Formats: sequence, C-alpha cells, structure tokens
Amino acid sequence: MPQRPPPTIPETGFNDVAMCRGGPMLYNRHDQYVGASLRKYGEFSPGETEVFRRIVLPGMLVVEVGANIGAHTVELSRLVGPQGGVIAFEPQRIVFQTLCANLALNSCANVHAMQVAVGAEAGDIMVPFLAPDRPNNFGGLSLLGVSEGERVSLRRLDDFGLPACHVLKLDLEGMEVEAIKGGAAMIAAHRPLMYVENDRPNRSAELIALLLGLNYRLYQHNPPLFTPNNFAEDPENIFGNIVSMNLLCVPAERNLTIQGLPEVTG
Repeated sequence: MPQRPPPTIPETGFNDVAMCRGGPMLYNRHDQYVGASLRKYGEFSPGETEVFRRIVLPGMLVVEVGANIGAHTVELSRLVGPQGGVIAFEPQRIVFQTLCANLALNSCANVHAMQVAVGAEAGDIMVPFLAPDRPNNFGGLSLLGVSEGERVSLRRLDDFGLPACHVLKLDLEGMEVEAIKGGAAMIAAHRPLMYVENDRPNRSAELIALLLGLNYRLYQHNPPLFTPNNFAEDPENIFGNIVSMNLLCVPAERNLTIQGLPEVTG
C-alpha cells in the first residue's frame, strides 16, 4: 500500500506543529517567544527543564500555575510518571486550548488542566483577549489591574484541598505574590519545593520578603532562552542575552543546599 504523507496544519491558520525534544508540540506561529523557540529550536528555556529534572521525582504531585501551552507541562508529566500527577492552570482561553491539545498529543493522562486564574482571593478576573493571528508575546500577559477582556474564574490554591504538593511552579507575570498569599495554608501544610518567576523589578523585593517570611531558602536561577546545544542543533541565537529570571525555593527545614546557584538572602 502507498504510504500517506504525514498530517499537516493549514497555513491559513495561526497554529503550527513542531517535533520537539519532548514530542510534538502545537504552537502559535505568531508567538514571539515560546512559539518561536519551539519552531526554531524544538524546546523552550531548556535550563528550566534541567532544574525540573533535578527536583521532580516519580510519584510526585506538581502544581503548575501559568502553564501556557505546556512547553514544560509535558516534561513534568513524564517526570512524575503514571503514579504522579500535574495540576496545570492557564487562564487565557486560546492558550488553554493549545495546552490541552499538547497534553493530548503527548498522551499526558496524569495532567489535570484548568482554565482558571490563581490569586489571593476567590472570584472572577478579566483576562485580555490577544488576537491569535497577530505577533505577540502570549506568555507575557499580565492580569494585574485589568478591567476589560474575558471573564475567568479566580481561585485560591488553598481552596482546592490538595492531598499533597511536592513542587509548586509559579509563572504569573507579576501575580506570584497573590498566588502565594492565596496558597499560604497549602504551602504551610505541604512545604513544597517552589520554582517562582521573579522578573518584575517593582515586585521583586515584596516577593523575596514573602518567601523568606515563609521560612524558605532562595536561589537565583537565570537560564538563557538560547542554548547552542538545542534539540534542533540550530546555531542562530534569536534571543540575544534574554534570560528567564526565577527563584528556586527550598524549605529551610530540609537543610538542602543547592549547588551552582547563588543564594538570595534579602
């Protein structure tokens, strides 16, 4: 029998698919960061993935707030294995649809995805609609101070009654403080390792003080978006010196020192 050509996505739409290090990934052609990286390099911010491989073990429950299209969610799903689980939150409707598509493409049956925003109070929040057929940084959308858009449920992490939380990943474009405050009881009960974005200069001091007040030790992790040994072996650097800015947070009582990362003490 003649072989059929592999399926393709119509070029008239805003989505495309790339074979990446972790498997096939759907992405927006017009996304200037996550999508552009998946298309060109077959991965996104691999330095973050390396950290997850050090701290995420089979059987764990990982909570990922701000999952975007799942560039890291798929790998987290594989790391925790069939006995573990991932709860992934993403408030943008179109981005959430792509997240679900990528979970399906990669058979991530241990992931529960929710189109929910996470913050300090329960209620509703407005999420701006970014036209998917125009160039944008879809993963860089902030919900702080927004008054127009699509209404989305706003929940506190404390309200979910999680039986466990071994790793908490927060990437909320400036709302990390609110998510932590809304999950204070959960954090106190389960004392997860946390990987928290810290790229907003006007909120960094508040975030660091909050985490130190929860009796965590903090380590700065700023991996570059481009690495020469990327999956596609593409030597062209389209991101220049851009890095992700994050804090790896370890409960102080674990007496665990992270080698190779500078500690943040104030």
